[in-house]
Amino acid sequence: MGKKAAGSVLEDLPLDKSIKRSAYDKKLKKLQLKLTQIQQAYLFGGQSAVVVFEGWDAAGKGGTIRRISAALDPRSFKVWPIGAPRPWYLDRHWLVRFWPMLPPRGAISVFDRSWYGRVLVERVEELTPPKRWKAAFQEINDFERMLSDHGTRVIKIFFHISPDEQLRRLEERIHDPLKRWKLSYEDFRNRSKWEAYEDAINDMLAQTSTKRAPWLAIPANDKKYARITAIDEIVKRLAKGVDLSPPTLDDSVLEAAQEHIELHPSLLDSLSGRTA
Repeated sequence: MGKKAAGSVLEDLPLDKSIKRSAYDKKLKKLQLKLTQIQQAYLFGGQSAVVVFEGWDAAGKGGTIRRISAALDPRSFKVWPIGAPRPWYLDRHWLVRFWPMLPPRGAISVFDRSWYGRVLVERVEELTPPKRWKAAFQEINDFERMLSDHGTRVIKIFFHISPDEQLRRLEERIHDPLKRWKLSYEDFRNRSKWEAYEDAINDMLAQTSTKRAPWLAIPANDKKYARITAIDEIVKRLAKGVDLSPPTLDDSVLEAAQEHIELHPSLLDSLSGRTA
């Protein structure tokens, strides 16, 4: 199990971090191109990855996931929004429902909330007895270790915002017809339990940040800063030790192509992976 850190991780995050629009646009474009290259490398190399997003309501998880999705082909990329379990799962081990969502080789799966609901909402709302949610810390670490041993990279991001910034964003959603659908009764009710959730989050970060699957907690009062920081971390973790060179083409494909397209010998060598 991950070692429990002293103090509060959330209290130490500098919520005033921000980025200028021009720098944001430039960095986002570069990161999205890198994501496209990574996806091709994973598809042809057989790697797989799980990216977990947790955070406060209205912290900006969805907007970040949309920027990631814009760069990736849905044929080997899947986003899983996680809510309350269906009744069928309540009679089974709580991790059962996540297994079918895990990516096959060559694919990347993003979780918009995740199995960490066990030690967050189920803890705070007293939906699970203390003995069981406390046991979940070790169960989660074991689960993620199994994924890592199987060759699946596990990347975990937490978005932290202040109560005032959250309220501002909730008010913005009320006034925006295109964002109103995101609102729920729980968004406002949960604000009365902010301290309880804060304690649960700090415990989660301390108990489940392991060498194989560390947490990155990001100050997210500035949405653009949070997006760039999160995507940059994801790119670095996904690309580490992976050959991002463009895939080569089979000789049969090249032969067929030459019947229709005039290809320079140097390009043929590059496409086939042969050195000049």
